[in-house]
Amino acid sequence: MKVKMAISYPTVGASGRTGDWRVFRPVINQKLCIHCYNCYVFCPEGTISPELGVDYEYCKGCGICANECPSKAIRMVKEE
Repeated sequence: MKVKMAISYPTVGASGRTGDWRVFRPVINQKLCIHCYNCYVFCPEGTISPELGVDYEYCKGCGICANECPSKAIRMVKEE
């Protein structure tokens, strides 16, 4: 059975690059990652790629990816 998903991709909109006002950023620890792709699927902004990279220009730092990660491979780090 093949499953189709609707995935959005970030683009420059009326608000511009929305990652500029983020307080926390997700950091993925590739050694802990089990490649379940929950972060990719649940990211509401579509900023996590299938290769598990984060597009910080659009990531709003909501933390949903870290919350959905079963292996706790994503931690939210305070922006500097």
